[in-house]
Amino acid sequence: MSYKLIDISKDLRTAPVYPGDPKPGVSVFSSIAAGDACNMALLTTTLHAGTHADAPLHFLRTGADIASLPLDPFIGECTVFEPEERVLTGQYVDQCFPRVERLLLKSRGKSYFDRTGAEEAAYLGIKLIGTDGMSVGCETDEIGPHRALLDEGVAILENLDLSDVAPGRYFLLAQPVKIAGMDGAPVRAVLLDGYLFWSK
Repeated sequence: MSYKLIDISKDLRTAPVYPGDPKPGVSVFSSIAAGDACNMALLTTTLHAGTHADAPLHFLRTGADIASLPLDPFIGECTVFEPEERVLTGQYVDQCFPRVERLLLKSRGKSYFDRTGAEEAAYLGIKLIGTDGMSVGCETDEIGPHRALLDEGVAILENLDLSDVAPGRYFLLAQPVKIAGMDGAPVRAVLLDGYLFWSK
């Protein structure tokens, strides 16, 4: 049976950047048009531009770097969920969140966790939280939600593009780029919609 691939990644160069972060920049240092043998460019960016994964090291002094994270949370069945609330509190998460291992939040970037909501999501055993917002937290509290999730080993994806994705179940492929010692990494996140058969 067939399935459809849905790219849920935002472009690293054109996606909105978090307030205060530098915008990604590109400089070309080899050009076929200029007589060079090949085209090559240098990319300058934070590791949290575009669609990306946060490592525990992003908010925890002794947290694991992005290269040390297991890939399992970033690959597998997931659920796209549209929260009805802007602030995702512990009570809302407990009463309304589906009981799944991987959850992607579609809210046009408007919903975010407070600390209690993030703590409850971790308590429920969610292995990965993804959001179409620039952050799982908000400008007035980034530390609380991030630490509550990352300290419990919950993987975080931010800046997803879920605009063309209906709520429901999918198969997620969203491995972060392997960069030793770093606090995050870009991700090319994709959903598989439809039947997928695995064989040995």
